[in-house]
Order: sequence, then C-alpha cells, then structure tokens
Amino acid sequence: MTKKKEIDILRVTHLRGPNIWTYRPVIEAWVDIGELEDYPSNTIPGLSERLTAWLPGLIEHRCGIGERGGFLLRLGEGTWAGHILEHIALELQNLAGMRTGFGKTRGVSARGVYKVAFRTRQEKVGRAALAAARDLLMAAIEDRPFDLAGSVALLADMVDSHCLGPSTSHIVEAATERRIPAIRLTDGNLVQLGNGVRQRRIWTAETDQTSAIAEGIASDKDLTKTLLQSCGVPVPEGRMVDDEEDAWEAAQEIGLPVVVKPYDGNHGRGVSLDLNAREEVIAAYHLADLQGGGVLVESFIAGDEHRLLVVGRKVVAAARGEAAWVTGNGRSDIVELVDSQINSDPRRGSGEEFPLNRVTPDGDAEIVLELERQGMTAHTIPALGQKVLIQRNGNVAFDVTEYVHPSVAAMAELAARVVGLDIAGIDLVAEDISRPLDQQRGAVIEVNASPGLLAHLKPVGGVARPVGAAIMDHLFGKEQDGRVPIVGVAGSDGSAVICRLIAWLIQATGKHVGLACSEGLYLGGRLIEKKNCANWEAGQRLLINRSVEAAVFENGNRMILAEGLAYDKCAVGVVTDMRGHEELAEFYIEEAEHMFKVLRTQVDVVLPNGVAVLNGADPQVVELAGLCDGKVIFYAPSPDFDAVGEHLAAGERAVFIRDDSIVLATADEEAVLLPLAALKFAAAAQPERVLAAIAAAWALDIAPEVIIAGLMTFESKPKKTNY
Repeated sequence: MTKKKEIDILRVTHLRGPNIWTYRPVIEAWVDIGELEDYPSNTIPGLSERLTAWLPGLIEHRCGIGERGGFLLRLGEGTWAGHILEHIALELQNLAGMRTGFGKTRGVSARGVYKVAFRTRQEKVGRAALAAARDLLMAAIEDRPFDLAGSVALLADMVDSHCLGPSTSHIVEAATERRIPAIRLTDGNLVQLGNGVRQRRIWTAETDQTSAIAEGIASDKDLTKTLLQSCGVPVPEGRMVDDEEDAWEAAQEIGLPVVVKPYDGNHGRGVSLDLNAREEVIAAYHLADLQGGGVLVESFIAGDEHRLLVVGRKVVAAARGEAAWVTGNGRSDIVELVDSQINSDPRRGSGEEFPLNRVTPDGDAEIVLELERQGMTAHTIPALGQKVLIQRNGNVAFDVTEYVHPSVAAMAELAARVVGLDIAGIDLVAEDISRPLDQQRGAVIEVNASPGLLAHLKPVGGVARPVGAAIMDHLFGKEQDGRVPIVGVAGSDGSAVICRLIAWLIQATGKHVGLACSEGLYLGGRLIEKKNCANWEAGQRLLINRSVEAAVFENGNRMILAEGLAYDKCAVGVVTDMRGHEELAEFYIEEAEHMFKVLRTQVDVVLPNGVAVLNGADPQVVELAGLCDGKVIFYAPSPDFDAVGEHLAAGERAVFIRDDSIVLATADEEAVLLPLAALKFAAAAQPERVLAAIAAAWALDIAPEVIIAGLMTFESKPKKTNY
C-alpha cells in the first residue's frame, strides 16, 4: 500500500452488465489514496478553485445531495480523493462527447482504499478517462499545470473511434425508452435490438428488413428512375452517357440547363447543377467520371433540394437544402470569406455529430467547378458587396416536416415502396414543398438506402424529429419489447441443478430453451459446451442466438462482482440464499451482511411485470422482496414460516411442502401439485431446489400439468441430449 500523497490505481474492472452499483455497465476501480486519507479536499489549499477552473461543468454534478452544485458543496465541506476522482472521470467523458452521470465511491476495510465506480458507454474510453482523471487530480493537488485540452482531445478521438455514431446512438436511446434491450455486435454500428428469437438488427438506418436487392436498385440510378417513372413518380428526363461529347449531345437532346452526376454516387459527390454551356457540361462530366461507374445527364429541375425520410410506409421527417453564399469585402479571398462567413458556424464540422459540413473551396471539386463557372478561383478577391455562390443545395438540414404536402409525402412513400426499401431517403427538388409536385415541375431525383439521420436529429433550423422512435415503431409493434422470457438464478444452494430443472420445465412447453450454467452451455436440451458457462460471455451467446425462445442463467456471486449480469432485465429472478462470503474476500466481501448487496442485483433487474422467486425460509433473502419492481413468490419447506404466512395473507403466492406434498398456494386456495415421493431424481432429497424451480415455472405461467410432466421426466444427472 502507498504511504505518500499519491493515488495508486490497484485494479480496474469493466462490469459489462447490471452489477452491485447500477443497472448499466460501469468502470470499477480500486484505488489507494495513501496519505491523502488524512487530507480531505478542504484541507488542501486551492484544490477546489483549481478543479472548478479546469472543469466548470462540475457545477452540474448533483452528487448524493441530489441538487445542482451538490458535488461542489461536498468538495468545499471536505471529501476524499477517491470521490473526487469519480466525478473528474465522469466530467472528462462528458467533455469528450460521451454523456454520463452515474458514479459512486465507497471505502473498504483497508485504510485509504476505495472502490470507485462510474458509468461509461465504452470500456476503452472509460479506462482512459480514469487514467486522465487521476493525472488531473494529482496536478490539482500538487498545484502544477495540466494539459486539459490535450487530454479531452485524445478522449474525444477515442469516442469518435470506438463509440456508436450519433444516429445509431439515437436509435438505441429510442429502444431504451421502449425498454427494448440493445447489444452492440461489432466495433461499428451493427446493433441487436431485443433478444433471441424476437431480436431485430440495425446498422444505422439499415435494418434486417432492408433488402440487398432494394439496395442494389437504389444504387443504380438509371434503373431506379425507370421503375419510378413506370409507377407515375415524376423524375427528371435523362440518360447514361459514354464520354464528354456524348454528355454534351445528351444535354442538347434534353435541353439546357442540365445536371451531370455519377451513375452510382452518393452524398452529392461529383454532382453539378444548372449547367448551361458546353464547357460546363464537359468539365462536369470529368468530375462525375472520377467517381467511377458511369455518368448520367439529366434535365435540371429548378427549386430547392429536399430529403424526405420514409420509415416503413410513412414519411416521418423532411429537410430542405439551402445554397451557400459569401459576400465580398474587397480585401479577403474566397477561402478567407468562407472561413469567416460559413465555416465559423459552430454547427459545421468534419464529424458525424455536426449537422453541417465544413466548406473547402480550394479542395472540393464541385465548389472549384462552381467558382470556375463564375470566372473565379478559391483565391479570387471579390469586390465589396459582391455575392458569390459557393455551393448549391449543399446544406439539407432545415426541417420542413410540418410543411410537406400530403401528395408529396404520398409520392415519396410510393418511391420507397417501388424500390423496395423499408427505410429510405427520398431526394426531390421542389420550389415549394407545401404544394403538389405536378403544380411546380418538381421531381424525385434519387432514392437512397441507409439514409443519414443527422439532418433530422440536429436540424440547423426547425424542430428535431424523433426518427429513432419511428424506427422502433417500424421494427416492433406497440406492445412488443423484443424480449424472450429470461430466468436468472443467484445463490449458492444448488443453483446449477435449479437452472437445469427450470430450463427443462420451460422446454416442456415447446419452447427452444438456452441454458448457461456452471455445468455447461445448452441449447434445446443439447449440451453445446461442457465447462463452466456461468459467465457474461456465454450468456451473451444465448441472447444473440436467433433460435432461443427462452433462456436460463446461473449467476454466481463471483460473476456478479467481476463481470455483471449478462442480461439487462429478466422475467424471473431466483435467489436461494446469501451464503458464500468466505470465498469473496478478494472483493472486500468480508462479512455475511455484505452478501445482501451482491444478491440484490438479481432482484433489482426483475421487470415490472416479472416475478422474484425468493427463499422464504431465509430472513435475509426475504428482505429482498421489498426491492422487487414486480411480484414475489416465496418458496419454503413449510408454510409455517412467518414470511410465507404474511405473504399469502397479502394476496400473494407461495410454494411449500405440506404432508410430504408440493403445494401451490394463494390467499384463497391451495393446490397439491404432486407428492414428493413421486419424484425419482436425486434432487428430491433437497426439496428446496425443486420448490425454487417450480415457483419459477409458476411465475412464467406454465400450467400445473406441464410442470408435473416436466418433473416426472427430468434427469438429475445431465446428459448430452438432456438437461
């Protein structure tokens, strides 16, 4: 242990699922603050002032007080380095663009040692934030400089590299609002929503319903236009061209002005608009040809470019584009004017989180061509008051959803259906989006798969649209949450046997059941892997398996402390006992009373419409009942336990043994399930395990006759083809 004024980080763990701290993933760090144990914050001159000067956002931290400024109040009154470290790590993540808020710090039995836990959305970022927080805090304590800007920039780069993009994050947040679980499947934006057989998958604005054929059609602009035209959707006249002369010939056939664009381009790259002269068409042809795949020449449609987002069969958002101009001052060239008049807008940037892109007149080929058409270059100095067009329709980020004419929306919805996309970005040109297209020579110019969402989430003007909620409604019915029945079993008393019996009883209903326990990994009664699979990774394998209709998990004490639960919520949570603290000394779980916090994790995650199955014969386990958001079923070897009697009197359910028979009881009636003697398997010698499994099955509304059939056919010793 350190003895000087120093902070040593002894151990860092990423708890990837619900844990003893919270429902969400956290970084748990064990830190030794050494002699700083004798120096709370109010005894270190200038510490509070230096921290608030570097991190003014700390004023928003409510801390345990629950009010804005709560942490700063604690800082002024005197708090310890471990607690300060927690808040700095949270604030650094916030500054880096990854919003977090939860944190807790608790001392352990060793002097100066604390467990520090704080929320993180990505493990690597969380670990880096912890290291930076430690360095910043030591600099503040020792009154020396700290490169805050550099540290935040490094963290921001990590957030950009490792975290979900803003569009995907918005969709996942919408899923969370619906209580739909989410699992990130790759380091990119591929995310599973829901579990097992009820899961859906998204890749930003693509879903598992997005057809590869439809994507192929959308990337083929000529084919798309042909299909749209055949269904009555207005499209610009045009054709493919072979070379620059053919491009000019096509322009003359169609009639000037024209548009020249890549055959399979996207994001407006290589597109030139409103071309009226041979040299303009030829230059535009070569610009489009650089994108590869061929070149299209089409008639130019006057008006503003619009992007309509279609989700399912409905337009849910619309944005309008706007040309970018600069005004000369007689001194500055166009590059300088663009930087001062356009790029100075804080909404512009190079990252996905910015609704507007930075404009580069000396590097963007489309802008270079536009300037050439006006007889200028990026380094031309316009006269005082001279307006120069920099970019046509390059900023499709002004929300106009409420103005879209119903016939225009219907046309966009038809275009998405014709191509076959479940989510589509429909690009159309119209002078007035509130009027029908046929009244203004408007037309659909493109249909895009995997459309960008940012213009609708962070519009430059107008109202942000809840497109994530629309995508959730498209993927899941109003009453669907994407969940399969999940049962978690925690405790030390035969939890593996209980898990196998519960899985067997569920399978008796005809469901394909997954089981992860200390005896192995099972799918549909088949032993897939014979080793200890009571861990987070094995649990995730069940949740992402598309064939799993229900899943059972054994959650050992060590797993809860070292990894967290594999699932976010469960339909049934079973707690058998609170023994085992003797084996957990390395986690500073040193007394029997400490087990309450460990085992409550299982009860904390029971869904509001779920059930906690608790051992009514164990007073400590009984205390967990008050923490459950759902219902509670007690099980006990006898109905004579006070907790059981009081529970039944309150109108709740219990399972117990009376006269050597298993009884299912409510306040009004008792039903004898079967005599204990009827059970042939060895677990009957420890009937509490059987009672726990029966109570879990009852919680899942499995019929008594099915429970009996399952009990009569269960084998206590697992086989490769059986639980």
